[in-house]
Amino acid sequence: MLEKRPNIIVGKTEEFGNRVVNMYQYLMEKPNSNVEILKQVLRSGTSIGANIAESQYAQSRPDFLTKLTIALKEANETRFFG
Repeated sequence: MLEKRPNIIVGKTEEFGNRVVNMYQYLMEKPNSNVEILKQVLRSGTSIGANIAESQYAQSRPDFLTKLTIALKEANETRFFG
């Protein structure tokens, strides 16, 4: 039986999502924080890992590529606000 290796991209995007959540919680406590922008960064930053994780169970190669493309778009959106 083949031993499944950990997927580095899944791990790194999960770690990134956790960092985004921690940043959001930290900045929400600060006065003058732009709540709407923080919420959007939270959504897009955590969506990256969610789409990467979903791609692991894609039903086809096109479905896999679609999920990765969505993750890339979310990463670019998160970077735009950063």
